Amino acid sequence: MATADQAREALQALCDAGTGRSLLELAWISQVRTQDNRALFRLALPGYATSQREQIASAARAALLALDGIDDVQIELAQPASSAGHGHGHGASAAPGQLPERQGIPGVKRVIAVSSGKGGVGKSTVAVNLACALAASGLKVGLLDADIYGPNAPTMLGVADRTPEVSGSGDQQVLTPIDTCGIGLVSMGLLIQENQPVVWRGPMLNGIIRQFLYQVNWGERDVLVVDLPPGTGDAQLTLAQAVPMAGVVIVTTPQKVSLQDARRGLAMFLQMGVKVLGVVENMSVFIPPDRPETRYAIFGSGGGAALAAEAEVPLLAELPLEMSVMEAGDQGLPVVVARPDSAMGQAFRALAQSLSSPSLTPA
Repeated sequence: MATADQAREALQALCDAGTGRSLLELAWISQVRTQDNRALFRLALPGYATSQREQIASAARAALLALDGIDDVQIELAQPASSAGHGHGHGASAAPGQLPERQGIPGVKRVIAVSSGKGGVGKSTVAVNLACALAASGLKVGLLDADIYGPNAPTMLGVADRTPEVSGSGDQQVLTPIDTCGIGLVSMGLLIQENQPVVWRGPMLNGIIRQFLYQVNWGERDVLVVDLPPGTGDAQLTLAQAVPMAGVVIVTTPQKVSLQDARRGLAMFLQMGVKVLGVVENMSVFIPPDRPETRYAIFGSGGGAALAAEAEVPLLAELPLEMSVMEAGDQGLPVVVARPDSAMGQAFRALAQSLSSPSLTPA
């Protein structure tokens, strides 16, 4: 008869549809054992994943019944255990398998995440310019560059050579954001040397993002813009589970491969119970510097609108591709600051306006 280890191995391939993470790793499936030609396990899904229950149960039964000597599968349905406070005062931590209780950031009214399914679509450019445009509209804005492996915001904002002040020590350390372009910035790029690689596993990534959320003196902020790394990994899970968010902006280009990845990211946030504020299509058209009235759809067209319609969310912006974006970035000034009247600058100001709902404006 199959052993408990063989049963666990058979279940290892089962993953959460939204994040792709193993159900055993997430502890949604636990207490796997075999007894009298039966395989038994405990299934405890968080609220946001209950729609997957039948699919998971069916797949688990099939995997276990394929084992030698297993004639029956017994699934013990259970509610995730109650969360309990845990760790340095930076938010509640849940028992395995449960969605932790989200904890707000002192002084921060709203959190908006900027995400993309893949790299290279201009997500950081959107995050940086959106933060600056929101600040130009009169809001008090923070920017958290949570793209730990590719922290580009300091370069885009011309502060890569600056280091934030740190007070306290150990678990009581508190960072002070760098003030630039009217916003307060925190980024891994401010804490490591240039060209130093960041080679971390998930738990360490989780820890630094929580530190950036809760061990930073953000002060009073109307909105905190969070630039997430591309994809649907630990950083997205950590943010979605740690802090209540006003919503997330999904950045894509018109290219088919970008849309496919953006679709997966969008689905993950919906599954996690995070509101998708809308889609931003970047690089919609190319505007040549010598012919500003001309538009070239070099990456195709209509993809962002199709994705937004499919998900029933707004198409927030179709951002052009201009030489001014590259030039401003090389100068360490976002285009919305360096050239606010350019087509790109105007588009970012319109995007900021569309996201400046009454819930985001100062009281």
